[in-house]
Amino acid sequence: MPWNRRYSLASYLRSALWVAPVLAVVVSMAVKRLSEVLAAWLVAGGVYDRRTGFWGIDETEAHSLLERIFTLNLSCLVFAFGSMLVAIQVASGQYTPRVIATTLLRDRVIRLIVGLFAFGMLWANRTLIELGQMREVPQLQVFLASIFGLASLVAFIVLIDYGARSLRPVSLVQRVGQQGMAVIKQVYPALLGQARTHRPQPTADADGLPDVPTRVIYHKGKSAIVLALHLDGLAGAAQRAGCVFEFAPQVGDFVGMDEPLFYVYGNAGAIIDDRVRGMVAFGAERTMEQDPMFAFRIEVDIALKALSAAINDPTTAVLVIDQLQRMLGMVGKRALHDNKIRDGSGQPRLILRTPNWEDYVHMCFREIRQCGAGSLQIERRLRAMVQQLLATLPAQRHPALHVERELLDLEVQREHMFKQDSALARIPDSQGLGGAAGAPGMRGHAPAAQTRH
Repeated sequence: MPWNRRYSLASYLRSALWVAPVLAVVVSMAVKRLSEVLAAWLVAGGVYDRRTGFWGIDETEAHSLLERIFTLNLSCLVFAFGSMLVAIQVASGQYTPRVIATTLLRDRVIRLIVGLFAFGMLWANRTLIELGQMREVPQLQVFLASIFGLASLVAFIVLIDYGARSLRPVSLVQRVGQQGMAVIKQVYPALLGQARTHRPQPTADADGLPDVPTRVIYHKGKSAIVLALHLDGLAGAAQRAGCVFEFAPQVGDFVGMDEPLFYVYGNAGAIIDDRVRGMVAFGAERTMEQDPMFAFRIEVDIALKALSAAINDPTTAVLVIDQLQRMLGMVGKRALHDNKIRDGSGQPRLILRTPNWEDYVHMCFREIRQCGAGSLQIERRLRAMVQQLLATLPAQRHPALHVERELLDLEVQREHMFKQDSALARIPDSQGLGGAAGAPGMRGHAPAAQTRH
């Protein structure tokens, strides 16, 4: 199977809610057989008697108990799927549809609980069938069914509490932020000063490559979004063929049919197009695995939805800016790619287009500033974000941040007619509105006329 199909399959399975119940069916069948063998071994060894061991209940009581356990698990399973549909609708309308596949459907706790409900239901059903076929009550099976039923009841209560907490704005934005931090560490593993080079993006001919590619490999199949690349595979294929690949789009870009996918420089005749295409994964929606900018995009979308006239919740936007500050601070301390993957001899083998520092800064500030214009919370929190990043990031990251602070000043000047509001909007505040003025790292940035009582 080509790499791109394996990647797409793995990505789909991570967000498919039906996987847990299907696995529960397989596990239930295997564990049921093991329990039957264990029960026969215990009876043969004289450890317990079929009639009096464990519960010691008769056939009528066992039948009633198993029916209640089956009904309990079925009800919990229906409730879980119904709740997920409601959660998807709420998240899509209140936050952004992009949190569904990346956050909600990949939640391991929900998937495990759904699997437990399916497991307990199937176990009770199978034990009911055995009860009708056997002359004696399978005491061990009924005992285990009651344990699984109790576990399902506890899990149902946990699911309600967990679901209510997970749908809170702070939980969603924090979870996306944590995923974004993990992706940033993976995509940009080296800190500033540790990488061999961290110069601006070079051109294709900076290493002696010709201006015109030898051959162009076009995208075949359905138009879709680039999800990820098999970087090692592409670099290895280019090294074996003695050529250089330049990836035409960027991870996260939409690529139409017959649009350029790779520009090949050098020995293009040794390249098999289909094999190279098989190292690029496509899909209908962006994922975070090789696309840290997508984590920023999700957070910003949540902030924009919160700042819309229909919702008007700037406090949620402030929570988003908290996470953007964390992620942007990490990106600012990392050595961003110079867009070239080289072999052991230093020869470039794969050229990529990746976001630079200014792209990340623009993503974090521009749209939120425009949609939050006139909101004291947003203006003060963005200014606090600028001040904190200026205090913690190296000097080479400062120019883009200074530009954003100047734009904030212009925005405040345009939006506030009263000088008192304008003065208040120029004070950095990590809480948006209500935090202490002159916080550490921000002293001296409040207007001189500002006094505290």
